[in-house]
Amino acid sequence: MKIFIPITVHKPHALPWAVLGAVLAALCLSGCALGLPPTQVPSQVSTQWHAPLPHEGQLVQMRDWWKAQQDPLLLDLLDAAQDASPSVAQAAARLQSARANQATAQAALVPRVDASLATSRGQTQPLTPVATTSSAGLQASWEIDLVGANRVASEAANAQVQSGQAQWHDARVAVAAELANSYFAWRACKRLAQTAQRDAASRQETARLTELLLRAGLARAGDLALAQASAADGRSRQSQQTAQCDVALKGLVALTAWEEGALRQRLARPVASAPDLPSFAVTALPAQTISQRPDVFAAERDVVVASAAVGSARAQQWPRLTLSGSIGGLRYSALGVDSDLTTWSLGPLALNLPIFDAGQRAANVDLAQANYTQSVVAYRAKVRNAVREVEEALVNLQSTQARSADAALALGGYSQALELGTLRYRQGMANLLELEDARRLALAAESALATLQLDRQRAWVALYRAAGGGWDAQEAQTTVVPPVPLLAP
Repeated sequence: MKIFIPITVHKPHALPWAVLGAVLAALCLSGCALGLPPTQVPSQVSTQWHAPLPHEGQLVQMRDWWKAQQDPLLLDLLDAAQDASPSVAQAAARLQSARANQATAQAALVPRVDASLATSRGQTQPLTPVATTSSAGLQASWEIDLVGANRVASEAANAQVQSGQAQWHDARVAVAAELANSYFAWRACKRLAQTAQRDAASRQETARLTELLLRAGLARAGDLALAQASAADGRSRQSQQTAQCDVALKGLVALTAWEEGALRQRLARPVASAPDLPSFAVTALPAQTISQRPDVFAAERDVVVASAAVGSARAQQWPRLTLSGSIGGLRYSALGVDSDLTTWSLGPLALNLPIFDAGQRAANVDLAQANYTQSVVAYRAKVRNAVREVEEALVNLQSTQARSADAALALGGYSQALELGTLRYRQGMANLLELEDARRLALAAESALATLQLDRQRAWVALYRAAGGGWDAQEAQTTVVPPVPLLAP
């Protein structure tokens, strides 16, 4: 039910008692609390990590981790991937939408003022002179925030902006991790392709040597067949590995939107072979590490927004009071005579009283409360998942570190055995089966070491991603997010 109290005031000192009473009532009601649910809930994080933390060599800041790798191509690919990423663009667009909502919510806290200007000239009635009429006016309206509903909506809009900015950073971190994994995978694939090429050449040379020995009567026909089969297998492995590298390169093209020819030229430049990535510090306190994750921060802001939604729904059960006013001037000019008329009014003062809606407002409160519960559950699940991701990354990093020395030792031993076996075979002191067995072990050891190096790089990337990628909540609020160009309809 709405109650309108129209009030027209001609003298400033004649403000009606009705207006004074309404303002007094508004001030009294403004002290009423909406009873918002808690905006901060306990995260239920363990007090310590159960996996060892990486503290190896010189530690670098996580935000400078990519630069510390001293790979200009990787930095260029990261920039290109973030510029081309649809998820980053979508996150930026959502942030723009949140900022627009923030401006709308903040505007509701202050009066709205509009201006109007009009002029006309003509003969309005028969036998009257031609006249010029000009008018100007200001109209104002204001919803008095009785129970703080507009203030709560403004705070919720601020939380949405913070959440949107955190999600934008999270999208950038996720894209960087995906690009780095693809880039490291391509590098590892090229190392395996080089290994396959050397292996195929070695098998072909063994087949050629075996054919010469057969002609000299120093080898059997079965040895030549085995050598030729081994050479064919080596060529097949090389072709398969080359195809895998081409597929990985096309994945980089899709991530970066680079032209494939230009990307191949950049990738063809020599780089250091599989350097160990620099270390960055991870705080020993899980709660502090988790707070550095933008997705966890965004989930926490979602709880604030859901709490505000409960308050907004409860505010609909309270009266709403709006106040309007206007002032205008009219100038009438005819036959050289000017007439001025100024009017102003205060009102109407409208009071909206909710009386009966068959339980709709109460149902909206229950719905908002249920959404709030879901937000809290989602936040705690996000925290648990973040802890799991960090723990898994730490375990994988420790595992790859523990296996690195043994893998390198195994490769050295098998490579030496292959060299000795090749020499003995050429001197006729070993058979071809022994040589092929030594070759198989050496190839497997070299492939295992390359795969282990890739696993270690991926573990570092996973830890970088799980630890938030160097994101900082305070600095993130001052980061300028590039606007997304909107498409015209």
